[in-house]
Amino acid sequence: MPMASSSTSSVHKSFKYDVFLSFRGEDTRTNFVDHLYHALQQKSIHTYKDDERIKKGKKITDELIGSIEDSKFYIIVFSKNYASSSWCLDELAKIMECHRTTVHTAYPVFYDVEPSEVRKQSGAVGEAFAKYEMEEAAGKWRVALKEAADLAGWELKKTADGHEAKFIQKIVEELSLELRSISFNIDEKLVGMETRIKDLVSSIGIGCDDVQMIGIKGMGGGGKTTLARAVFDHISFQFEGKSFVENVRENASFSGLKSLQKQVLSDVLNEDIRVSSTSDGKYLMKRRLRDKKVLVVLDDVDHIDQLEALAGELNWFKPGSRIIITTRDEQVLLAHRVEPIRDVNLLSDNEAICLFNMYAFGREIPIQKYENLSRLVVCYAAGLPLTIRVLGSFLCGKNELEWIDALERLKTFPLTETLKKLELSYIALEEDYKEMFLDVACIMKGWRKDDAIKALECCGFHARNGLRVLEQKSLITSYYDIFDKYKYVGMHDHLEEMGRNIVRRSHPDKPHKHTRLWIYEEIKNVLANDLGTKATRCIRLDTQNGNQKFDIKGLGKMNRLRFLSVGATHHVYWDYSFGPVPYRYWDCNKINPEFPNALRYLHMTGYPFRSLPITFQASNLVALEMAGSKIIQLWEGGERKVLNKLRFLDLNCSMLSTLDLGLTPNLEKLNLGECSNLVELHMPIECLNLIYVDLRGSKLIRTLDLRLAPNLEELILSFCNNLEKLQMPDRCLNLQSLLLSNSKLMTLDIGQTPNLRNLDLKQNYYLEELDMADECQMLSNLNVSYSKLRTLDLRLTPNLERLDLDRCYDLVELCLPIGDLKKLVHLHFSTWGFGYFSFKVEDYTSCRVDESLEVGPLAVLDLTVKSLKSCPLHPENSFPKFQFSSYYREDRPLFTRNLEMLISLGMCACTNLETFSRSICGLQRLRKLKIEGSILEVPKDLYMLECLEELVLSYTEIKHLPDSICMLKHLKSLKIISCLHLQKLPEDLGQLECLEKLHLSNADIERLPDSICMLKHLKSLKVISCLGLQKLPADLGQLECLENLDLSDTNIERLPDSICMLRHLESLQLYDCWLLERLPEDLGCTECLKELSIEGTRISHLPQSILLLKGLCIVGSRELLELCGFTSKIQTSKDYDTSCYVVVG
Repeated sequence: MPMASSSTSSVHKSFKYDVFLSFRGEDTRTNFVDHLYHALQQKSIHTYKDDERIKKGKKITDELIGSIEDSKFYIIVFSKNYASSSWCLDELAKIMECHRTTVHTAYPVFYDVEPSEVRKQSGAVGEAFAKYEMEEAAGKWRVALKEAADLAGWELKKTADGHEAKFIQKIVEELSLELRSISFNIDEKLVGMETRIKDLVSSIGIGCDDVQMIGIKGMGGGGKTTLARAVFDHISFQFEGKSFVENVRENASFSGLKSLQKQVLSDVLNEDIRVSSTSDGKYLMKRRLRDKKVLVVLDDVDHIDQLEALAGELNWFKPGSRIIITTRDEQVLLAHRVEPIRDVNLLSDNEAICLFNMYAFGREIPIQKYENLSRLVVCYAAGLPLTIRVLGSFLCGKNELEWIDALERLKTFPLTETLKKLELSYIALEEDYKEMFLDVACIMKGWRKDDAIKALECCGFHARNGLRVLEQKSLITSYYDIFDKYKYVGMHDHLEEMGRNIVRRSHPDKPHKHTRLWIYEEIKNVLANDLGTKATRCIRLDTQNGNQKFDIKGLGKMNRLRFLSVGATHHVYWDYSFGPVPYRYWDCNKINPEFPNALRYLHMTGYPFRSLPITFQASNLVALEMAGSKIIQLWEGGERKVLNKLRFLDLNCSMLSTLDLGLTPNLEKLNLGECSNLVELHMPIECLNLIYVDLRGSKLIRTLDLRLAPNLEELILSFCNNLEKLQMPDRCLNLQSLLLSNSKLMTLDIGQTPNLRNLDLKQNYYLEELDMADECQMLSNLNVSYSKLRTLDLRLTPNLERLDLDRCYDLVELCLPIGDLKKLVHLHFSTWGFGYFSFKVEDYTSCRVDESLEVGPLAVLDLTVKSLKSCPLHPENSFPKFQFSSYYREDRPLFTRNLEMLISLGMCACTNLETFSRSICGLQRLRKLKIEGSILEVPKDLYMLECLEELVLSYTEIKHLPDSICMLKHLKSLKIISCLHLQKLPEDLGQLECLEKLHLSNADIERLPDSICMLKHLKSLKVISCLGLQKLPADLGQLECLENLDLSDTNIERLPDSICMLRHLESLQLYDCWLLERLPEDLGCTECLKELSIEGTRISHLPQSILLLKGLCIVGSRELLELCGFTSKIQTSKDYDTSCYVVVG
């Protein structure tokens, strides 16, 4: 964003004066008009007043007319003798002539007369005008007086109880608002500012009687000053005093803080104030400003001392005052307790294009042949207003070839003016923060934040605090990826460019003298030609898309190299859907690398050697990451170099066969996942620092002894398919997660693990016994599915939230005390026979079951039903045979009767449908019920489920719904999916007064009951692939809340005209309604309609009224849209190859 104008004088581009004052001198010049004039001037409203502006020796009439034409607003002060002056009447006639053009605006002020007196020339006005009755101009003057009196204005005796001071204040405030709204429209280069101003002003809380300090933070050149200045100009008229202090950082260093204190005092008090020292300034500000409601902007603050000197305490200022502070350093604001703090948003693509065009072409639309080049410039600027303004001004007037040349130059030589401004933040950093900033700019931008912290800590930095400081100073950002749930380190492109320029500029053509190397060709050249020097600290060689072949002779000379990363993006090793990502081994001409002994962080994917180089002492190594390597053992030939500083070891997907943890006594995290050759992990000494072990997919390991790692926090042993023996520490007090699936363990003793939260033992097909030494109070997730456990004692896990017992065929005893599983919300089991099942319950409180608490109001039951030919337990029984799978969740305590009722459904395949119905409908507080599969009929007593909000029936064999369904007064959603035999819906379905969703698909119904038109809360109606449906209820338009109507793949022949009454309809889907030939003519009355799909219909003409729906997206085939009259507007859908769409505009 470019700099805003320094005052409301931005309107002066069109007018010389903001306001022209018309008045009768003898009535008001020395009192009311004098006060009004000075009040306007104090608010920087440029005002014309005849005795102030007319210069001697000039013809008064000519200058007066010119001044009227050169003014935007007119204030006409009607007083008793106004009409007695022909001068005033001529002035008025000219003012009203200008007012009629709509470019100027006149406002009457009725000082000591009433509007009716002016309008009718009666009373005092009539007496004053009487002497002109016979004048030739009298008729023109009468018209002007009447027109002026009819305008909106201000009347003294009806405003502020006749108090002149308050009356003047109101006039000035309202006029200021008018001028500010105009300044937005006229200053065309203030792109995107209006929304930002409104957003900031809303957080400032104008009108509240407290004192507030508001912070605006962001990177240099991002528009902080522009935003602060625009807000200042917009609201300053509402304050008794104001001061905008620019460049506090720079001015404080050159002229001292006392000069800035003097500026604030002088601006606010409107007098010359002498300040002898900073302490004196603080005293004066506290004493003199407490009686004035002030607006002060402190721009580009970078130190707490500046705030303490210029806005030390809230009590320095009168209630209602606002102090706005802009800074690149958030910590300055936090230290001074500034709240709220707002980030300045960079320009969107559209805003950036618009702003660039204004500077490059002087208009919003670019010259056509420069359109693509303009987009390249905006892409380079990445939303930074400073860069856009500088490049726009630089390229203005240049030809196409000069543009191309300038853009090519930017690839090598960054924009100096931008970098100079950005570098101020870097210069102010302490040395270690500078090093971290350069590491991020050259190496770690885009890394997971945890990985960046680890790498920086390995290099000896206090990384958590360092990254926080850089973020507070707006030099880096952190962002959260909603897909992988990790935080990442970000940095604006120009800050990255600045950091890399700092590294390169001293020796631009000598990369071997750079502290950091990241460009593939430069690294390859340095290494191949043995040009390494002690200058180099960090190397990142990304081979993900490049050649894997290079020489590495130059590494040995880099004796101060602390960071080396070779390979693809360092944190992506494993694809959970398809297994380990295949690695490419890099080719270094079979020369074992000479790793410098100074290395602290070594990351190499696809390392092609069997061990680390014999010459590498690794005495400083903190992290070793060699995923996907050919390494078999750390050191060749039985070498035993102890890595005392090593904290992180990652050799996942490598060929490692054994590892002796005696060589890594201080190891914290060990990742050997998918080491398919690993047969032994030897732990000869206590590993007290070891908190994380990942051995997933190590299929050859048979025994694992972890007794000497008592401080483990996370242990991953999934898919260790041959693991037969696991020895855990007796006391593992910090363990939070144990993932142990697909092993051959028969028994597992997890010892004392009071902080264990997640225990995943699924698909341990041989597991017969699970021992816990003590209560696992923190355990929330337990999965023992597909195990051979015969008993499970849940008394030791009172805070379980998820329990999976799926396919536990051998389970015969489940122990849990009533009331102690209050947090259980997910229970999963699926089987048609437990054999003999004893459900034991211990209740230490009462033997009575509280009926009111059987099922919580947020309970959910999903039943999947499969038809069977016979029951294994009762082969001769005549009952229908079904297999049930269920999923049950409730947010209130699970009670015995509920579990017994649900589990009993799985004990036997014989099903008495009446008993089944009673069992389901007995869960009276059920919120959601889903029934899927071969069930023949819906439970008849559904009305008993008085709390039911959602009912889903899918793939059932039901032919009709029971009428009792219409009694579900709280039902909000009814979904009937692929119930192929369903022939009709209940006639009284309209009684479901709370229903919001009614969805049917693949049913055999021929009509919808007319009563559905009574569903006043229905928002979504979908009837899809119901080929028997040919017509809709005529009164469908009575569904006043309907937003989504989908009739795809039905045989509807016409739509009822009443759908044009659906004022809230947003989506109308008619896909494959192949019998539909036309739409209602008044469909354009559905003013909220955003999407209309007519693909697969016979429609060849669209109603004219549709063209009124601006922004409506119409989807169909290209042939159909062309048939409907659309040609050039047709666009191809990205989602479907055959579909096209047009947007009505």
